[in-house]
Amino acid sequence: MSRLPAVLLTVTVAAVLAVGAALGVVALLDATPEQPNTPLITYETAGRER
Repeated sequence: MSRLPAVLLTVTVAAVLAVGAALGVVALLDATPEQPNTPLITYETAGRER
């Protein structure tokens, strides 16, 4: 019966580590990076050409 507590402990530790890793990944993905507020494309609006 000594294997049963070892198995239960291993499964419990693995589950806690998996939940912690998942929460860490979610926290990293939820963090917003600092981005400059500059447009990638600008258009000239001085005159209209047809």
